Amino acid sequence: MRMVLKARIPTQTGNELIQNGELSKIMESAIAALKPEAAYFTLDDGERTAFFYFDMSESSQMPTLLESFFMDLHAKVSLQPVMNAKDLRTGLGELMSGT
Repeated sequence: MRMVLKARIPTQTGNELIQNGELSKIMESAIAALKPEAAYFTLDDGERTAFFYFDMSESSQMPTLLESFFMDLHAKVSLQPVMNAKDLRTGLGELMSGT
């Protein structure tokens, strides 16, 4: 299932990780683990925030995929299913056909 992971990194933690050179390593590791179809980096409520759009086939993957965000980044993490335009068309088509 396509998911979006949002990780909001506390400012102090982000500052420390940038200063010691670890932030880029942690992000590269996350990208390698998630294999996202897209990754975006921005600000949310004044904090560094990453959005990863990726496929998660089993909910049992959550600890493996998420713990580094909690442990290494002290991030506030959210995870939710999302659709792309093709998924939306399929879902709406099924809704209209009653299947």
